[in-house]
Amino acid sequence: MQSLREEHFRLDDAIRAMRRPASWRARHERVRQWAHGILTDPRLVVLDVQTTALTDPWAVQIGLTDRHGNVLFDEHLNPLADIAPAATALHGITTQQVATAPPFAVFVPLLAQLLYRRRCLTYNMAFDRGVLERELYRYFGSTVQARSWLGQCIWVDAIRPYAAWKGLWSAHHHSYRYQPLGSSYEAVTNCRLLLSTLEQVR
Repeated sequence: MQSLREEHFRLDDAIRAMRRPASWRARHERVRQWAHGILTDPRLVVLDVQTTALTDPWAVQIGLTDRHGNVLFDEHLNPLADIAPAATALHGITTQQVATAPPFAVFVPLLAQLLYRRRCLTYNMAFDRGVLERELYRYFGSTVQARSWLGQCIWVDAIRPYAAWKGLWSAHHHSYRYQPLGSSYEAVTNCRLLLSTLEQVR
């Protein structure tokens, strides 16, 4: 069994660890080096977005920290739409609570300044970046301008490297199994949780 003195509390996870490809140890080391490089980059920022729903979402909270977990941006937003009860059940934010909050459009210049030429780390980039692209399309009225705005920083997704580092192999999907971070569904807390997780990796 390829292991680094691990403990597995579920039998199926122990079995997934036993099924790791022979290349896992080398991949594990590459992820460790990757995490070290990320965490020592002075340009690093960490982003998390909480939303109205999982489908066609709008942003209701955006958190942004530097590589030390210091808050750069932490705002609740009026999504100009209803927040689904299922989303409220996760993050605790209601439509009424953000009814008087500023909309995303107010913060576009500040966010552009904070993200410019930075490395932006997320967990599940496709979702967070997708939410921002949808907001920016509403702001600019142009997909080209929205994507140009997003292209001002380098986007980095930790979800696959962390799954590879944990090394729980799914034979069915022929890939490493997704690993939840134990999210609190609060944006800045999630940014700091991602940083602390990568500290364990490196």
